[in-house]
Amino acid sequence: MCGIIGYLGQRVAAPVLLDSLQRLEYRGYDSAGVVVLGADGVPTSIKSAGKVEALLARIDGEAIAGRVGMGHTRWATHGRPSRENAHPHCDCSGRFYVIHNGIIENFAELRQELRSAGHRFSSDTDTEVLPHLIEEYYRGDLVVATRQALARLNGAYAVVVLSSTDPDTLIGARLNAPLVIGVGTDEWFLSSDLTAIIPYTRQAIVLGEGQMAVLSPVGPVVSSIVDGSEVVPKVVRVEWDVIQAERGGYPNFMSKEIHEQPAALENALRGRLLSDGRVEFPDWGIDEDRLGSIQRVQIVAAGSAYYAGMIAKYALEDLAQIPATVEVASEWRYRPQPLDGRTLTLAVSQSGETADTLAAARLAQSRGSFVLALTNVVGSTLALEADGVINLHAGPEICVVATKTFTNQVACSLLLALRMAQARQTKGQGDLRELAAALRSVAVVQRELLARDDEFASLGAWLAQHRSVLYMGRGYNYPAAVEAALKLKEVAYVHAEGYPAGELKHGPIALLDETMPVVAFATEAPTREKVRSNILEAHARQSPVLAVVSQGDTSLVDHVQFTVEVPRVPEVVSPLVTAVVGQLLAYHAAMARGYDVDRPRNLAKSVTVE
Repeated sequence: MCGIIGYLGQRVAAPVLLDSLQRLEYRGYDSAGVVVLGADGVPTSIKSAGKVEALLARIDGEAIAGRVGMGHTRWATHGRPSRENAHPHCDCSGRFYVIHNGIIENFAELRQELRSAGHRFSSDTDTEVLPHLIEEYYRGDLVVATRQALARLNGAYAVVVLSSTDPDTLIGARLNAPLVIGVGTDEWFLSSDLTAIIPYTRQAIVLGEGQMAVLSPVGPVVSSIVDGSEVVPKVVRVEWDVIQAERGGYPNFMSKEIHEQPAALENALRGRLLSDGRVEFPDWGIDEDRLGSIQRVQIVAAGSAYYAGMIAKYALEDLAQIPATVEVASEWRYRPQPLDGRTLTLAVSQSGETADTLAAARLAQSRGSFVLALTNVVGSTLALEADGVINLHAGPEICVVATKTFTNQVACSLLLALRMAQARQTKGQGDLRELAAALRSVAVVQRELLARDDEFASLGAWLAQHRSVLYMGRGYNYPAAVEAALKLKEVAYVHAEGYPAGELKHGPIALLDETMPVVAFATEAPTREKVRSNILEAHARQSPVLAVVSQGDTSLVDHVQFTVEVPRVPEVVSPLVTAVVGQLLAYHAAMARGYDVDRPRNLAKSVTVE
């Protein structure tokens, strides 16, 4: 959610901080602020409600000297969006400054304790207790005081601490929230997100759970928060660059990332889907004996990743003949099903930092289950803690809503199903080759769809005129329909629901009339005739229907208002096609309404708190 950037090095800090904050805007936020230590050790702090542009307006070209500083974009949890509640926060003396992502669950008790000791608070945030705690514990050693203060916190945090008492020091620490160290040439960065630092360095250290980093001109020292024992950090290389994270001529990141899906899909398949139809994951961490012992799969995820998990369940059961269940992570973590060493837990998270998915993965691991992460971020918490990892290889996704990461989650899930079918010998070599060929063909199909932008622009504008939309599908296209409905809600703010088409008569049909459009996924599949019957039911209730059908299918022309023909593909890979249709419809509906598709209201890219 919130964005963190800290800098210590030879550059003037303020331009680096402000540039990085703009790169973090996609995460969603409602206020922003920076603090920089001058050469004399005096801090300059400027904060603003609203966007980073408002912060820049407050600075208004003011020269902020200093080579050590930090900045923050805040998503309100405690206290309304305002300049007073924006980060950084400081203590009574104005010496200790803190920025923070996460939630301090025991802040009320700590605030009362500190008030009783004479501390004065100027915000409504939970974060402000931390600089006051550091002030309370400070006895000449900033690192010790910070460690003691952090020991008092319950909850989740990624924090950066800066103090006029130690002008050449920047401290970062994390617990249940991401924080990375960017390693440059005689300069260092602390950030919640690699996106903020890729213009400056591709080398990063990912702080582990419960670790603290002390940055100084000689470099970072990483240690345990609890006992101070030093940790040897692992440096990772970021393989994508700043060009990939910029719009590249597209009007917004959502459009760019929708159009990047064919290349992203090809990246996900490269080196994994072999010419003979076999699938290999070189670094996924499961040996053949362990793979052969798996008897069921438990999938945990949230949001779009959950819908990708539904498709993964279908594919694992159909292709690998292995029982699979999929649950929303925030539900499963409080009512987990029995697990053991013969259960593979597939944890799906675009960021690798989704709080509920992380908690579910940790619980599964504690019960002996092998945890396999499906994530887009190398070095994320989930990737580091899981027993094995399948990286999505989708490249950076800046738009808040998932597009290319969703389709790559689906593609990697299909690869996993093929790999398990191969290990369990549930599909013959000919079948595997056929399925592999179908998967390879999808990128071409996606490019054909993306070339038809004008068609989707008019259909999206039509959907934008309505207050509610019903999406429906069967089989693999039921999860695709639910994901398409979510996209319309997220970016166009149109109420939409996705249903299994067979459930139409069990309630939703009561909503149908001339004001309720239906988007029906009716592509080639064993259930296509069943979906056709459901479309006729909607037509009989005078609902205008937009039917997504396979190329050459004209059987519904007299019963629907619009048809979208898509190239024929096997049902198992069809969500990789229909998902693109859903994204384009939602995108153009939002554009017709004049909305900011990259930063939808109330949404954040990575939900790192419960």
